[in-house]
Amino acid sequence: MKLREFIEQSARIYRMAKKPTPEEFKRTAKITGLGITILGVLGFIIHMIVWFIQNGGQ
Repeated sequence: MKLREFIEQSARIYRMAKKPTPEEFKRTAKITGLGITILGVLGFIIHMIVWFIQNGGQ
């Protein structure tokens, strides 16, 4: 890809991009926070299962 093509494509993407509305931003933040929370809980549960398997018999 030549530099000129790259600049033209970058300019086209920049023109198409828009700033999210406050409602879109809040929704995205909530969904992201929920995903992080779910992954954290799953990780904690897996950690506790592994800990119990390793130390449960003692």
